Amino acid sequence: MRLAPRRKFYPRGGGGEGRHVLGGSLQNPHPPIHRKHVGPRKRTDEAQGIKLELKKAMPSVAYLRINDGSCVANLQVVVDSSICPLEQVTAIGTSILAEGVIEKKYPLSKTRLSLESIRSFSHFRARTTTVASLARVRNTMTHATHTFFQKNGFLFVHMPIITTTDMNPNQKKFYVTQLFNNAEDGLMGSSVKDRDAINLEVVRTSSVKDRDAINLEVVRAAIRDKNKRIEELKRSDSNKEALIAAQLDVQKANELAQQLEEQEKALKQGKLDFSKDYFGQPAYLSPFSGLHLETYACALSSVYTCGPKFQAKDSQPTKHLAESSTIEVELAFAAVEDAMKCAEDCLKSLCSSVLANCSDDLKFLSSRVDDKCIDRIQSIVSAPFARISYAEALEMFKKVTDRTFESKAEWGVHLSNEHQSYLANELYKQPVIIYEYPKELKPFYARLRDDGRTVTAFDIIVPKAGVVASGMQKEERIDALTSRIEELGFPQKQLEWYLDLRRHGTVKHSGFSVNFENMVMFISGLNDVRDVVPFPRSKGEANC
Repeated sequence: MRLAPRRKFYPRGGGGEGRHVLGGSLQNPHPPIHRKHVGPRKRTDEAQGIKLELKKAMPSVAYLRINDGSCVANLQVVVDSSICPLEQVTAIGTSILAEGVIEKKYPLSKTRLSLESIRSFSHFRARTTTVASLARVRNTMTHATHTFFQKNGFLFVHMPIITTTDMNPNQKKFYVTQLFNNAEDGLMGSSVKDRDAINLEVVRTSSVKDRDAINLEVVRAAIRDKNKRIEELKRSDSNKEALIAAQLDVQKANELAQQLEEQEKALKQGKLDFSKDYFGQPAYLSPFSGLHLETYACALSSVYTCGPKFQAKDSQPTKHLAESSTIEVELAFAAVEDAMKCAEDCLKSLCSSVLANCSDDLKFLSSRVDDKCIDRIQSIVSAPFARISYAEALEMFKKVTDRTFESKAEWGVHLSNEHQSYLANELYKQPVIIYEYPKELKPFYARLRDDGRTVTAFDIIVPKAGVVASGMQKEERIDALTSRIEELGFPQKQLEWYLDLRRHGTVKHSGFSVNFENMVMFISGLNDVRDVVPFPRSKGEANC
């Protein structure tokens, strides 16, 4: 039996694409699936006393598993009754000839997959119900963000994601550089003609995969292949011009390899010559836009921005991403109390908007992920946030006797996740604002309080997600700011532009940032931050 052309095969174990004609015998076929009985049938609806008569037959479908003996795996073929009578092809042992295109296995074929299992299929994740619901929640939160700040007189300002300001030399960061992009960047002293010749030879002797990333190993491989070619030319002694050309190519490739080796050595030693780089100096993906946002706050009053931030942390990927979204806000003529109040109102506005516009998605997340998520969101809207100083929190932990903590809460040490969880989930059971941190725990631009030990900074901790917002009053006194920079040993030269804001007219100002992903975790009840972003980026993970 020949099935009609252009039918699609659905292999059980995946496969390549292409036109195939396959003959084989049927093995354990699925029985035909009749959507409705063939022929008329009558049914009596006793509840309504109405007789319905079905006179039109619906098409039937059979799923065949065939094998031609070339491999262990069977091939699944979908056959519609419009192609041929199903009784002719559904008997075990039937021989058929099928022609069509073999399709790759669809990765989301199962009815329900774990979020972890679909993480490697970022391009398909949005087709799942959970990820689609999260996307709608994120959309509502984004719209609510702009609505809240625009109604309250803030101006939106785009901030750069590339910066030459190293805001914390003690933290790892992502460099933006062209020094190691490809082979041309390694040929600092070569002519354009020489570069083209070497790159042409590398491409000619490299695999397709290697052509996408010409590096030291690829160049070395090209040199080895070319040396083999030279030996062949020497033995044949038939083409002296080709031999001379090959020897020149190897010489140029060796020069390139030497320069790439020097660059890799310089990278390991931290001695890169950034004066030859694209920006002429070190540049980084920005981990924070607050300093740049201050420049507009001093000119336009209250401003905000939304965008990505980048952190090269090696911490657990379930809590930290290399790329995450933030809402950053700066208020002119404002003290830290004003920033606290604005941050609290902002979070309440986001949650109110989600409750009002995402009821179906919240019901789904409540049934599938966390049955307490709706109550938790409502609690953040209905009551003011609790407030406690860092010092008061330490004293409170000392009085806890009904449980033990893995780490000890001490002065000058960040509160651990379990300490934060105890405050928000068990003690207060609502969002908590912790303020007046030791100066060692906050950035150099946080305003120093009169005690000389603490700064006017705060964190907002919520149940389930931990810290969702952080803020502070900025140090407007240039002498205090300069002393703090010197105390930490930061290079002052690249911060001169920031100090200029204090030299040439400044005001009291404060700001805060909202971790967008943590807020989505709070709303949804998910525990892994990689599951609440469209395309998660963490150490060792950057699919598509």
